[in-house]
Amino acid sequence: MASDKQNDAKLSSTDENKEKSSDGGLGLEILQIIKESQQQHGLRHGDYQRYRGYCSRRLRRLRKTLGFRMGNRHKFIGKKITVEMLSDSRYLLLVLMEAERAWSYAMQLKQEANTEPRKRFHLLARLRKAAKHSEKLEKLCESPRVDAKTKLEAQAYTAYLTGMVEFELQEWKLAMEAFNKCKTIYEKLASAFTEELAVLYRQRVDEISPNIRYCAYNIGDQNAINDLMQMRLTGGGGGMMAEKLEALITQARTKQAATMSEVEWRGRTVPVKIDKARIFLLGLADNEAAIAQTANEETKEHLYETLLAECRDTIQAVREELKSEAKQRERGSDSDSNKVSNLQFLHSYLTYIKLCTLVKRNESMAHTLQAKLKEPEADESKRGPRPQDLIRLYDIILQSLAELSTLQGLEDDHTFQKEVSLKTLVYKANRCFFIAQSYVLVKKWSEALVLYERVLKYAKEVQSKTKSLNNSLKDLPDVQELIAEVNAEKYSLQAAAILDTDETAEVPSQQQVKDNTPLCNRLETFRLEPALVGKQPNLVQFPPDFQPIPCKPLFFDLALNHVAFPPLDDKVEQKGKGGLTGYIKGIFGFGS
Repeated sequence: MASDKQNDAKLSSTDENKEKSSDGGLGLEILQIIKESQQQHGLRHGDYQRYRGYCSRRLRRLRKTLGFRMGNRHKFIGKKITVEMLSDSRYLLLVLMEAERAWSYAMQLKQEANTEPRKRFHLLARLRKAAKHSEKLEKLCESPRVDAKTKLEAQAYTAYLTGMVEFELQEWKLAMEAFNKCKTIYEKLASAFTEELAVLYRQRVDEISPNIRYCAYNIGDQNAINDLMQMRLTGGGGGMMAEKLEALITQARTKQAATMSEVEWRGRTVPVKIDKARIFLLGLADNEAAIAQTANEETKEHLYETLLAECRDTIQAVREELKSEAKQRERGSDSDSNKVSNLQFLHSYLTYIKLCTLVKRNESMAHTLQAKLKEPEADESKRGPRPQDLIRLYDIILQSLAELSTLQGLEDDHTFQKEVSLKTLVYKANRCFFIAQSYVLVKKWSEALVLYERVLKYAKEVQSKTKSLNNSLKDLPDVQELIAEVNAEKYSLQAAAILDTDETAEVPSQQQVKDNTPLCNRLETFRLEPALVGKQPNLVQFPPDFQPIPCKPLFFDLALNHVAFPPLDDKVEQKGKGGLTGYIKGIFGFGS
């Protein structure tokens, strides 16, 4: 909400500066205002509901600012903007926002109408409402108070919305007239004003051109289909035209599918009875030619995805027919159960197309990544492509080739199996090359050198086998360029390994070998060791090791048994000399 108000304030100041143009009239940059509003409020992501909410809030703020309220909270009183009220360009902006709100609601309903067809009626009503508001804006701009440029822009805007209404009603002639009028006005404006505005006008002309050519085709101009196909290659005709263009191409192929009855592949002619398969096979050559002509990588990726989606749908339709055929075989005789039926062979052909398209798409992505890998990194903070990304792509290619070799009905086709094995060798060589590149990045020189030798081995094997096939494979990648690149990388690798060895030789061996000796035991040796300033520095050994120490001596009296003591008989008192008195004293302890 705050950003909406800031944008309104900015727009109001801009409008005030443009109220008085060179001829003294009111001015309003209609196309510039709607384009900026759409980009800032949801249409950059196709969110029409958000843009409609923005238009409603902006209308409320404009009415409040201009004092142009429709009654009060209790009662609605409708008011119309008249020519006499045009004292401010914001009155014109008010009508423009009403038209934009109705148009954005119609586009929102168009997105929802894909799943809910009843909403198409509401869609047409809102489109007519938007065209009605634009006509009201055009009439207001006919006032002499409005400058000439705003009048022209209002006429172009009205013609654009009128053309949209007629386009949805499939009134091709009226829609074409309205779009041509809009295109003519914007082309004249682009040639008359600054380059900044001219870019906006040319963009609107580019948006309208596919609609004009589609209308011309529906009127009866058969040459318009070629222009529409060319627009598909350049990525034009987005939004509303994208779905109609795909439907048109499908319709044209459906008409041609009635004339197609069979297809020939690997020396076998197979009848094609499924309509979906006929339509797909008829458009296959056109799709492949479109992919070959496209230079834009995003458009090419989109075409590949479209082709693969169509191929998957066709394979699913054939698979359903195969199930019903298998049930019929179970009921009938099983005399030809080992033979590959025409429907099974058609399924193998479609699977072959799908797998080959996957291989081409991944190869195209690999070439793009390889080109980016050779470019210097402009921004170090962003993650660029790495050899591991290419290894993954070549893994997918090899998986697709492995599935190709197991297709039903081609087990005994030795030429086909040789072609698949030859392609497998080529992509193995490329995969091995980028594995070696990944080892070079981490300075594992010996592993990288062995892998480069493996690449050369694969490449020479491909060259020898290609001669035996008499160059029958046209889409086989050239391995000669890969051999030259590997030889150059080998020399660079050997030089880098030598330089890396010299650098490490200059550093003392004590600094290179990790030693667990505590610091207190190697104070005489200098060593750069970041762990000493970390959380767990190795300063001393704890707990310390046990060390031998002298024990307290123990004394034993061994000579006592050999000592002769003097007699003490003369010093011992004789018993019995005391008589009875002495005896009594001795009993009671008084005699001692």
